[in-house]
Amino acid sequence: MNAVLEAKLNRIPPGPGVYIYKDRANQTVYVGKAKSLRNRVRTYFQLSRDLDQRKDQMMDAIEDVEFIMTDTEGEALALENNLIKQYKPKYNVLLRDDKTYPYLKLTVNEPFPRAVITRRVRKDGALYFGPFFPAGLARKSSKLIERYFLIRNCNIQIDGKRPRPCLQYYIHRCVGPCVEGNTTYEQYQEAVKDVRLFLEGRNSDLIRRLRAKMEEASANEEFELAAHYRDAVDTMEVLAERQKMAVLGYDDIDIFGYHQEENMVSVSIFHMRGGRVVDKKELFWEDQENFDAGEFFQSVLKQYYVDAPFIPIEIHVPVDFEDRVLLEDWLSERRSRKVEIRTPQRGAKREMMDLVNRNARLSFLQRFRAAMPSPATISKDVEEVLDLEKPPRRIECFDISNLQGSDVVASMVVWEDGRMKKTDYRRFIIRSLSGLPDDFQSMREVVTRRYKRIQDEGLSMPDLVLIDGGLGQLHAAQSALDELNIVDQSLASIAKKEEIIYVAGREDEPVILERRSPVLRLIQQIRDESHRFAITFHRQRRGRRILTSELCEIEGIGLKTTQKLLTHFGSVAKIKEATVEDLQSVVNRPQAEAVWKHFH
Repeated sequence: MNAVLEAKLNRIPPGPGVYIYKDRANQTVYVGKAKSLRNRVRTYFQLSRDLDQRKDQMMDAIEDVEFIMTDTEGEALALENNLIKQYKPKYNVLLRDDKTYPYLKLTVNEPFPRAVITRRVRKDGALYFGPFFPAGLARKSSKLIERYFLIRNCNIQIDGKRPRPCLQYYIHRCVGPCVEGNTTYEQYQEAVKDVRLFLEGRNSDLIRRLRAKMEEASANEEFELAAHYRDAVDTMEVLAERQKMAVLGYDDIDIFGYHQEENMVSVSIFHMRGGRVVDKKELFWEDQENFDAGEFFQSVLKQYYVDAPFIPIEIHVPVDFEDRVLLEDWLSERRSRKVEIRTPQRGAKREMMDLVNRNARLSFLQRFRAAMPSPATISKDVEEVLDLEKPPRRIECFDISNLQGSDVVASMVVWEDGRMKKTDYRRFIIRSLSGLPDDFQSMREVVTRRYKRIQDEGLSMPDLVLIDGGLGQLHAAQSALDELNIVDQSLASIAKKEEIIYVAGREDEPVILERRSPVLRLIQQIRDESHRFAITFHRQRRGRRILTSELCEIEGIGLKTTQKLLTHFGSVAKIKEATVEDLQSVVNRPQAEAVWKHFH
């Protein structure tokens, strides 16, 4: 132990707070909280402490320690959680959450608000509603808003100067504020009020407003509009009845189960709402040496709930842990209602816990023992991760290939029903470039050509368009779809090296998946296939150009003549060996003599 560290340990403050261990590179390796910093930290450095290989490694790495005092242990709990998220210390249990639940964001901080799906809650002046269990419920709610309240979900700037609205306006899914004269600011704000009532669950107030609008439209003999409000009232009454039934059911409960082998752990979480399981979540770790279930769940629950916008009334865990009462008090204060963390021992709740443990084992085997889930399972996972409307049956992926701007080509590969569909692959020669290479323009051209043809032939769009590239390529593809007036097309890109997935419409919330994630593996597989297909085509084009370039240099020999010679003789080398008479059997006498003289 160095002198600086020993001096700090002799001056440990006695009250609650957080301690931070650092290594010789001044990197944070562990963050912990304590009711009494002095008592907790000293136990680490006592020779009589319990032997633990992981802790021994950590103690060998410690070169410095810092303390942050707090007024209460609850404040220390929150600070510990924030510091773990900030520093991601090597020896803490880190929550790696592949799947976060969506919210609906009502952008009341904009002149013409939108209702958009997001998975990140921010302090930006917008209103957030959720989380939605299951994730597909957010999409359904978004569709209801489009159908009955007609507010926009696009991200364009609204200035009323666009020459025409998009397809959403013509299919009665938006009032079209982008074009002057379609609606007024005041009318739009009235629709936004209705959306807010709907998302806040104030169904009786909403139904009252909709009925008044229905009666007004009927009195003005606007019968089509009156019928629209009538259908909206009917739908909202059904939703209100379902909500009432859910409230009368059981309290909200989250149930945790786990399975652990060697240093790998899987955790399943069942979300019960209104007395029934509405969704489940799976979490995985690969670095849990000397696994201690109590310490593990103590860390996981802190990180899972301390900053969570929604907290259930009961949380069931398979083992008790040291900070259970403290965490209960902290969560109860945040929820403004008693929150209990229980470890069921018998009865129906214990049976449910056993079921969750069995699911955790199945998830473990699928993640760590199986190569890839079934097509139906992986499609469902892609739907949830990328917020698609439905599990994708067909994915079309594009890639651009060039070498210093020469022979720029593009490829499109297709994944359909769980496998690559090679009969639907397509190749494109980029025609719109003049001069320097431009991957963005190339992507814009190929997406335009592909889906203009789909429109002309009356074919169906894919469930997902995937782009090989980052934000620039994604925006190029989106601009091409916009020009074709194709709306609501699911579009995403995967950036090379970082393997970050960007989803059109929520580019500021990139999807970062754990490297073993089946969703990431599938997207990488499709991306790699599109890259391979593009590279192969590029090499063929470039090789053909190099082969033919020497012949094309001969005066009087054009591309068609070159192709005739290569088809007949098979290679430039054999053309060099041919006599004038041999050459004359393919081309005319002057051409044959010109070719022979060139090589001799």
